[in-house]
Amino acid sequence: MRALQERDAREQAAKPPSILLEDLRLTLASAAGPVNILNGVSLTVARGEAVALLGPSGSGKSSLLMVAAGLETPTAGRVSVAGRVLSGLGEDALARFRREHVGIVFQSFHLIPTMTALENLAVPLELLGRRDALARAEGARVHVGLQHRLEHYPGQLSGGEQQRVALARAIVHEPEVLFADEPTGNLDGATGTAIVNLLFSLRARVGATLFLVTHEEALARRCDRTLRMKDGLIVADTLILPRIAGEGDHAKHGGGG
Repeated sequence: MRALQERDAREQAAKPPSILLEDLRLTLASAAGPVNILNGVSLTVARGEAVALLGPSGSGKSSLLMVAAGLETPTAGRVSVAGRVLSGLGEDALARFRREHVGIVFQSFHLIPTMTALENLAVPLELLGRRDALARAEGARVHVGLQHRLEHYPGQLSGGEQQRVALARAIVHEPEVLFADEPTGNLDGATGTAIVNLLFSLRARVGATLFLVTHEEALARRCDRTLRMKDGLIVADTLILPRIAGEGDHAKHGGGG
């Protein structure tokens, strides 16, 4: 048994990290001149790891997620996700990569208003050319608890129901990496808790790496690591340990950025 565990550990260590960011810099133009958003961020996230990114407004959290997800091009630095170097890829290649390997959940649900919930779920599969897109989307309904609402349009759904659809859409193609940017920001407390539980259960079901931007400390503590940003840099990187009677909740993990 020990030999098998050691072999599995060696195989896992040999795999490329799920997310690898190297000296990322992002500078945007403004009327007052160039604004430095990211100032040399370096970060490694292992496959299957759940990482929460916290920091004050304007610290660069969402920008870092956008760059890591291939939605924003950095001014300098290197981005690798799911073993693929994104730096230098064109828009079409980046779009194909995201469709195949990445799921993204935003604070604003970004559902297509003229499509039913079921049709919204099927979109990622249809873009991948899956002939069974609608059938697979129907199968996803069980996982989000909207069995009787999939024929409704987004405008007919509550905020919590819309976010459930957005979560299911993000994982219906079983992505390797799941990005979530303040997924409970537009929801009340009870609904937000239900969405968080769903987020982690769906992530576990597909075995995805989770990169989560949040301002909620309780939500961050459900992850394996918490990162903290300030002024475009990661200033703290903390490993969350399983709660053991008589011991603390977390310990220091080697800092990044």
